[in-house]
Amino acid sequence: MNRKVYFNWSSGKDSALALYHLLQDKDVSVGHLLTTINETQQRVSMHGVRRSLLEAQLKAIELPYSIVAIPEHCVNATYESIMQQAVAPLIREGFEYAAFGDIFLEDLKLYREQQLAQVGLKGLFPLWKQDSRSVVDTFIELDFKAIVVSVNAQYLDESFVGRVLDRDFIKDLPPGVDPAGENGEFHTFCFAAPYFKHPIDFTVGEKVYRTYQHGTETFGYWFCDLLDA
Repeated sequence: MNRKVYFNWSSGKDSALALYHLLQDKDVSVGHLLTTINETQQRVSMHGVRRSLLEAQLKAIELPYSIVAIPEHCVNATYESIMQQAVAPLIREGFEYAAFGDIFLEDLKLYREQQLAQVGLKGLFPLWKQDSRSVVDTFIELDFKAIVVSVNAQYLDESFVGRVLDRDFIKDLPPGVDPAGENGEFHTFCFAAPYFKHPIDFTVGEKVYRTYQHGTETFGYWFCDLLDA
């Protein structure tokens, strides 16, 4: 019997490739996409992608979807409560699994599984423990297209944001940076995929530098704003 799955769509490359693998799996039925956005900014968190472009993606995939707004300054307990409310209707519809595009972050996978278990769901991780470079190579070989929309300034400078994710981009990454950005070094917006009804049209806007406070530490990020075409 097919496992009924909803997919946690981030708008980026790993999410896009993980969904591709699920759609090829005869034992899986992906029936819903779920994405969280920053409630104040109306953008995908850490990616900085506008809601309008996210919705263009979701419509191009042609699966039912929901967008969950998360408060800008949100403690874990509030986030978890919001997510439980968001997935409750899916559980009532018979969804048993939630899928993610994670590759190797053990703590994050464990956290996801613990939260899912509280509501009776199980996790699926199609890319889990795959080699990061092979993930990116497969993405490119299958003719997916993505643009780098944010970079962590601790690892990458302004020149990396706004570039198309291709082999030249990977070749230019400094030593120690994961080729798939799995440690948060960079995030992408997937604008074409084998299962998109059509590519997503956009224009490249300005680059912006923003800092974020986490405890006593300050983190800097470069963002490339994407505009509706």
